[in-house]
Amino acid sequence: NTFVLNQGYFNNRVFFETVSQSANLETIKMKLWEQISSNIVLGAYNQIPEWQLKLGPRDRGPVLVILDDVWSLSQLEELVFKFPGCKTLVVSRLKFPTLVSRTYEMKLLGEEEALSVFCSAAFGQESVPQTADKKLVKQVAAECRGLPLALKVIGASLRDQPPMIWLSAKNRLSRGESISDSHETKLLERMAASVECLSGKVRECFLDLGCFPEDKKIPLDVLINIWMEIHDLDKPDAFAILMELSNKNLLTLVNDAQNKAGDLYSNYHDYSVTQHDVLRDLALHMSGRDSLNKRRRLVMPRREESLPRDWQRNKDLPFEAQIVSIHTGEMKESDWFQMSFPKAEVLILNFASSVYYLPSFIATMQNLKALVLINYGTTSATLDNLSAFTTLSDLRSLWLEKITLPPLPKSTIPLKNLRKISLVLCELNNSLRGSTMDLSMTFPRLSNLTIDHCVDLKELPPSVCEISSLESISLSNCHDLTELPYELGKLHCLSILRVYACPALWKLPPSVCSLKRLKYLDISQCINLTDLPEELGHLTNLEKIDMRECSRLRSLPRSSSSLKSLGHVVCDEETAMLWREAEQVIPDLRVQVAEECYNLDWLVD
Repeated sequence: NTFVLNQGYFNNRVFFETVSQSANLETIKMKLWEQISSNIVLGAYNQIPEWQLKLGPRDRGPVLVILDDVWSLSQLEELVFKFPGCKTLVVSRLKFPTLVSRTYEMKLLGEEEALSVFCSAAFGQESVPQTADKKLVKQVAAECRGLPLALKVIGASLRDQPPMIWLSAKNRLSRGESISDSHETKLLERMAASVECLSGKVRECFLDLGCFPEDKKIPLDVLINIWMEIHDLDKPDAFAILMELSNKNLLTLVNDAQNKAGDLYSNYHDYSVTQHDVLRDLALHMSGRDSLNKRRRLVMPRREESLPRDWQRNKDLPFEAQIVSIHTGEMKESDWFQMSFPKAEVLILNFASSVYYLPSFIATMQNLKALVLINYGTTSATLDNLSAFTTLSDLRSLWLEKITLPPLPKSTIPLKNLRKISLVLCELNNSLRGSTMDLSMTFPRLSNLTIDHCVDLKELPPSVCEISSLESISLSNCHDLTELPYELGKLHCLSILRVYACPALWKLPPSVCSLKRLKYLDISQCINLTDLPEELGHLTNLEKIDMRECSRLRSLPRSSSSLKSLGHVVCDEETAMLWREAEQVIPDLRVQVAEECYNLDWLVD
């Protein structure tokens, strides 16, 4: 096996990076050099001494860098390292004869190979089953023209379908014969037939995937939330659509989401979705059939330094888009122009910069229900024009990622319909320290608060305990968080409390035991937690506790045996011993010993 031999030759010093059309080249170069040199770079890539880049790491042996999905010669020139012993393997739809010495063109699959791939997707085996119409199966597979992704997607779409549906698929595919010889054009035309036969809402959910940047993980929580808002789905139905799209090979679930995210108390923040760039192209192709102002989804296909010119040409007429997705670098006030989105319910702002001016047209989006801001830059971003938020009376969910929150003012206009706030990789401490804002007045209907990987968070403001509508609080990977508010027990509607991977947390406030509606408690990976409140047994509705890797927890409160609704405890082997007595008196209790799991996938992006 050639690849195994190469791995041995390079002594496992093989580094892989997906580039894509919207690549942040500085970030990719920095990441690759840190992996190659085994050193963290402080400052910018251009501050690394030239002689160091030319010589490479000392005495480290040969290096192989694999660059996938490269779109231009200029990208490649930026990313090729030229020190002795470094080889670069490039995967691209294009050829680069001036820079790449050898090129291997991937061939389409032959008839037998294609049929095997098709049957694996359609029947779960590599050949045509005896019960199937062999001639018809071969005809449909042949219409895929040896394109591997088309074989997988179309095959999966016909799984368990009657012969009449197979015949219909064959006829649709044969009518889609392309006048172009482009593999990509043929692929889009053939795969569109599989998407068209999906039920209405499933098809619309697939098309929504094109609104996210290429080659980036899509947070599962964002995706499910958008589907719930604009397609009037409840959470179980949205998850069922996710699984259907996954089973049809139209998206890929990351972090074993297929098995884990379906748990009743799963935190969708832990999971994400990816999509093959050709499938994203298909979603954009199908969404772009209407004229620009009539499209249901208005999307920038790739990152650009300014808004598209055709948007500016059409700005005098209202855009009827339900979802608007913008992907840029830094944006100043002068970079925006006024646009009207009377029907927009979702706005996704993707960018890469340390400063970002919010567009003024946000204030006119009166039907906006979900606002998503994701910063793909290397440092946290400061937002300007925050006053744009104050008129969003219908806003129901807000997702901020890698944003520096400003100090909270004492009072502001209430966001009276906001139900959900998610803060991921944000800098919060300056905004929360000493804040006197009455959060219950600002967010009177907030039901879900999530704070993840906000490493400077030391404490929650006490006024959080006045938001009586809160049903779920999730605090994860907040390494400086030492304690929870003393009056947390005032949150009488709280049913889910997650405080995991917060190593500085050393105790839970006793008032936690007053949370009569609490059903799920997660304290996993709180390695300095030494005990639980004595009156834990008062949580008579508690159904599940996750307490993995709480290594300093040596005992349980005596009242634990009173947790009559408790059905599931997830913990380490040592902690499981502590639950033996409770198992004797709690009839349906199941204690599950979990394997240690360290998830660093969030570092990838």
